[in-house]
Amino acid sequence: MFGEHELKTQFIKIADKKIHLVERPGDTVLYRRDDVRVLIKKGNGGLWVLPAPAEGYGVDFLMIKLTEKMAIPPKERVTGYLSAPIDISVRSGNAEIDRFVVGREKYALYGRITSGVIARYHTSEFHTEVPEATGVVKLVINNPTEKWKLVERVVIPIKGSTMFYSKERAYYPLVVLTTKEPYEVNNTGNPPDGTLTATHRAEPVPNFRMRW
Repeated sequence: MFGEHELKTQFIKIADKKIHLVERPGDTVLYRRDDVRVLIKKGNGGLWVLPAPAEGYGVDFLMIKLTEKMAIPPKERVTGYLSAPIDISVRSGNAEIDRFVVGREKYALYGRITSGVIARYHTSEFHTEVPEATGVVKLVINNPTEKWKLVERVVIPIKGSTMFYSKERAYYPLVVLTTKEPYEVNNTGNPPDGTLTATHRAEPVPNFRMRW
């Protein structure tokens, strides 16, 4: 699914979407996906299918609500995984020829009605192992305080974020949620697993102070 594909006649299945490549005369290949059509002149490389942060209509944040609240003891931390939405970026050379959403696209208002922002929205269980999902967030929840803390959602800055991938799964960078007031979220830019490939050079996204 993810990675480089040969420019030849074939189908490429990406979650609930399908890309069709058809070889044409003149050393060209027609790219088709739903109503998108792009004619590609063959060069040295192939077609790259890569995960991208779930910016959708141009949002800066991804809000994931936990199906069950997490209670964290004082001076403790817990590490787990969340399923997460992603976008798909299709590239020929360094040109993005297509970008689309897989799965159901949802948005929600984060913050107050008068001053909040629209965020990509998703619900997920907190998993102790990598879930069977196309998109995954590895989350560390750190409670450095002297009090028990509750976590019911995490709001992650994703604008321009690096992504990591294996052949069949996409990962956001490691995310650390620190439960001091206000809660602080760090999209570290670091790979959650050293075996994964980065979509581009990994850089941390500025910390985000999450308000409830």
